[in-house]
Amino acid sequence: MELEATPDGEVFSSNDEMQELWPLGEVDPKKARFPCCIVWTPLPVVSWLAPYIGHVGIAREDGTVMDFAGSNLVSVDDLAYGSAARCLQLDRQKLSECRGCPTLFHTTSLFHICCFPANLAEHVCARSHEHSEAGTAISWDDALRSGARRFEHKCYNLFTCNSHSFVADCLNRLAYGGSVGWNVLNLAALIWLRGRWLDRAAAVRSFLPFAAVSCVGVLMAGWSFLLGMAAFSLLLLGWFVLGVYCLKGLVG
Repeated sequence: MELEATPDGEVFSSNDEMQELWPLGEVDPKKARFPCCIVWTPLPVVSWLAPYIGHVGIAREDGTVMDFAGSNLVSVDDLAYGSAARCLQLDRQKLSECRGCPTLFHTTSLFHICCFPANLAEHVCARSHEHSEAGTAISWDDALRSGARRFEHKCYNLFTCNSHSFVADCLNRLAYGGSVGWNVLNLAALIWLRGRWLDRAAAVRSFLPFAAVSCVGVLMAGWSFLLGMAAFSLLLLGWFVLGVYCLKGLVG
């Protein structure tokens, strides 16, 4: 394979060549293999009241899922709360879409973008301070490993530091989509708007408890029960909006 050289001497390959060098395996729910995917599964009790809330993990290039499963615990190949129900395979080419970065590097080990060069002295991005705060990585799996090392020393809390926090941290280390502003809210929106159900049974497993709780609640307490569930959802959403955008640092 031939490599093209830029006038300044940087070496890069085309996106097609990159796919030939580093092909991803197929998504295989039966073997729990989701290469470069974000996966989602419902949370017991919480998802029964608010079905849009769940537990997420992010998979390495070989498809092995990593997730922040509890305080000081990042699980590998053992997704907490059951098998994945939804998944979204991320585009590795979007790791090179860093706004403000004038150069692009690829190497045979995987790929480097100027924000994550092998030699940090080569960091030429106009937003280098933001990337320094988010952390640095030289590959997809390296970002997940460094994110895991950080969260192995964090306490799990559904409201301030949860599985979404871990995945968002990994995406920031990768500057995925040219952004280091990933958080629990835009990550949740990404998986719900662009993710897909793995099968019908997964969708039923996710919504059946919510439907059952709603029916029992209406029978016992009337339609006011649904108003209470709606208020709960709004309060929960308001908490995360407040913690992410108003009181920065409150929600990890």
